[in-house]
Amino acid sequence: MYLPSILLKISYALQAKDASAVVVGGAVRDMLLGLPVKDYDIEVYGLHKVEELEAILGAFGSVSSVGKSFGVVKLKSGTWEFDFSFPRTERKTGKGHQGFDVSVDGTLDFKTAARRRDFTINAIGYEMQKCSLIDPYGGVEDIKQGMLRHIDANTFVEDPLRVYRAVQFAARFGFNVAEETAALCKKMVVEGMLDELPKERVYEEWKKLLLKADKPSIGLELMREWGIIERYFPELHALIGVPQDAKWHPEGDVWVHTMMVVDEMGAIGSREQGAGSSGEKERLKLLFAALCHDFGKPLTTTIEYEDGRVEKWNEINKSVSQETHTKTLHSSLFTLHSNARIRALRHEKAGLEPTRNFLYRLTNEHDFIDSILPLVEHHLKLSQFYAQGAKDGAIRRLATKVNIEELVLVAKADFLGRTTPEAKRGEYPAGEWLLEKAQKLSVRTEPLKPLVQGRDLIALGLQPSPQFKTMLDDLYAMQLDGKIETKEAAIDYIVSKYIKNKEDGV
Repeated sequence: MYLPSILLKISYALQAKDASAVVVGGAVRDMLLGLPVKDYDIEVYGLHKVEELEAILGAFGSVSSVGKSFGVVKLKSGTWEFDFSFPRTERKTGKGHQGFDVSVDGTLDFKTAARRRDFTINAIGYEMQKCSLIDPYGGVEDIKQGMLRHIDANTFVEDPLRVYRAVQFAARFGFNVAEETAALCKKMVVEGMLDELPKERVYEEWKKLLLKADKPSIGLELMREWGIIERYFPELHALIGVPQDAKWHPEGDVWVHTMMVVDEMGAIGSREQGAGSSGEKERLKLLFAALCHDFGKPLTTTIEYEDGRVEKWNEINKSVSQETHTKTLHSSLFTLHSNARIRALRHEKAGLEPTRNFLYRLTNEHDFIDSILPLVEHHLKLSQFYAQGAKDGAIRRLATKVNIEELVLVAKADFLGRTTPEAKRGEYPAGEWLLEKAQKLSVRTEPLKPLVQGRDLIALGLQPSPQFKTMLDDLYAMQLDGKIETKEAAIDYIVSKYIKNKEDGV
């Protein structure tokens, strides 16, 4: 295992004190998976007091005991930051992730200390001095088999967040979840153990699922199977079984389509924006927009029969059992009413409130949530504009409501996240068309800047008043329509329409 040279030096210093250093957790797991290792966590065995560890590490950089009661010491040396900790045991004493009684003990053996960890793949150690793995729970073999398995049921249930961790690990690594682990996770959901989790912690696991998994749908499907979606995220659960017109969505119901769209968005975002941390917030925005884009369909879907009857999906859905709804209703609709027309008119606008509710259940980042809503509201505009050959003014106006470049990415994922022949070929000409048009109109990433502002009106001798807004809005509308293109023309327009008319008493 590759280790920074400073860790090797620290290892020798610990060895001189009859202590040993073991790399633990994600660093070892990722090394065995062939993934880049970004963070190193080290457990130190053989010392008796945290102060001894602080003294040793002090020779290598700046030391801070951020979690002294937990036996954790942070070392900063140059660009490196490491967490060193004593082995410890934990005992659940109350609700929440802080409701633990922690016992720090440098004399513990690795197997005992590792029992508190969640999964076998995270309970592998790498002993620096011996350059060897310590694997008391078979984590190496589970990695080879692509299996996610919990270590101890009694300790696993003490932190319900581990259910979400199972979801995102399975999706990130493409692992199967062991039957006994899946059964335990389902039991924890049914018993309401996840109720105590603060949304901040849940949100962090959602971010890892969406940003780090090649196919986030793997984790979302697990959340559905284990009952998490039904119990905690009704906006997502409502998508299951909602029928769609087979002409446009041969892949199946809205849930199936949404899973495909999220996976497409993940692939598009990685390719076109890069997976680096600098773009993570933007990628997360697009992924959530993809996930939420059809939240309005359960509320607006109708089935129009040849005899003129029209049924609303939400009313049909209320009249059947949950088992029928999830297993047979969708296929029955297509079998018995293959000639029926299925539509979801204005579902984009109807999806705004469910999107807000869903996102606020995860985070209170108001600006972030507000940035996602326009992508949901306008995700069909692109295809509509392309089909209609929209004029420049319509495109300029769209740019005042949503970032065109981001909208194209979401709309592209929506278009490719299905099994139509065009989607299978990966073709989306509407996207290239709009991007080219937006580029020529200088609105690809932001709206047109107004040619005239309030200070320009004051310079013309006008006194600030409520009419300023009327004048500026009028002028900007002319600018969006392409009727005024320069500041000089804008000033002339204001003078002729508002100032001259006023002087003439019109």
